[in-house]
Amino acid sequence: MWTTIWTLTVTLWLLGHALCAGDSTPESLSYVGDAARLARSLQVVLIQQTILTVAENTTPPKPDTPRHMTEKEHLLQRMDKKNGRWTEHHPRHRLLEALRGFSAYAQTHLAELDHLKTLYSHVSKQQKALLEKEVGYSKKFTSISDLVAINQNLCHTIVQNALEFYRISQGELDRHTEEMMAAGRAAERVSVSQSLKHLVRDWAAEGANERDVAFSCIIKVLEGLVAGHDEPLTALLPGAGLGRLGQDVSKLGFDVTNNEWSMYQNVVYRFLETNGGRRHQNVVYPFLDSWSHHKTTSDMLRGVSFPDVAMNASAVVLVEGDFTTAFMGEAGHFDVVVTHFFIDTARNLMSYLDTIFRILKPGGHWINFGPLLYGSAPFVQLSLDEIVAVAEAMGFQFRDGPDECGAVSLAGMEVRSLEAVYGFDERALVKNAYDAQFWVAQKP
Repeated sequence: MWTTIWTLTVTLWLLGHALCAGDSTPESLSYVGDAARLARSLQVVLIQQTILTVAENTTPPKPDTPRHMTEKEHLLQRMDKKNGRWTEHHPRHRLLEALRGFSAYAQTHLAELDHLKTLYSHVSKQQKALLEKEVGYSKKFTSISDLVAINQNLCHTIVQNALEFYRISQGELDRHTEEMMAAGRAAERVSVSQSLKHLVRDWAAEGANERDVAFSCIIKVLEGLVAGHDEPLTALLPGAGLGRLGQDVSKLGFDVTNNEWSMYQNVVYRFLETNGGRRHQNVVYPFLDSWSHHKTTSDMLRGVSFPDVAMNASAVVLVEGDFTTAFMGEAGHFDVVVTHFFIDTARNLMSYLDTIFRILKPGGHWINFGPLLYGSAPFVQLSLDEIVAVAEAMGFQFRDGPDECGAVSLAGMEVRSLEAVYGFDERALVKNAYDAQFWVAQKP
């Protein structure tokens, strides 16, 4: 770290020297402005390194079990550019787009910050004088710029880890970036920000208020299922995100497989596999992109350390790809399928139901917890009673869940409702909550 800081310090001195020597072209002024911004960021980095909890001295387990190695071989085959048609839907193309988004984190966020500065310029001089005197409004722009640079450093590490894991060269990513820029396609900003926020929801102490309600109900049912089994039961968690629930399920003794389609989530998960084995060794500033619903500016600018518990990367295997096609050869393979905030993401809900039924063993269980918030252009949008009717017609038998997991949703149904908060920021002045539906269904 000190070598990097020394190199950057020398660079800043040279840029400042160039300006003092009379190089005041717009390009030089721009570089010096960027350098000053970087200098402030380095100060924040040093402070951040000071306050971080000292990492544990244990060596975290690596994801190098036979299951992990076999799945990685299959993944790299699917990622091969020659495998299938090369379109924007190809997994390698989607991966490169995700890496481009993380690489451009600072660029896209600073562009948005410049837009906000432009809006502020329309405030009158008298109004600005009051704002600057009382709250130092312009300092927020500087502070956010500094913290964006720190987040970019995290994003850079995520990208470098992914390049190594997926065996992609920096040159290939650079060429892809140039092609997309030539085509007029901007790097994705929202999906990157949402992935960083998921670090809070899945892997920070602050996310416990959102995790605990859903996780406790799921874990309680799984504890009952695993009791009395000498051999590990197999559990699949589609839509696993950054994988915290899978980690918690693995601690019960299950042989866990996570599944996730989003490449933005997957590259962060791969970073956690490598860097999540020690508690509180990373910090992210996840709330910089929204100026709304904050009690204080410090709430908006606060950093969140992660992971709050050490990740055992060897305990869970991640299978990337579409849930309905990734397990085509695994009929009757899983003892449990857990759909947590997942089934309403389906383009075709019937394909989800067919897949769940097909991959479960006879006597296997489907545990669901989540809302029915359908996305854009789904083929089928079923109400709760329709889902139950269709699932029962397929052969599923619904079992009553624990009493603490909510009240019965509809009379005569073995489905319960429980309020579930989903918003990432526990200090925000707004709360987004769903009447989540919880059920346990068994395949005959």
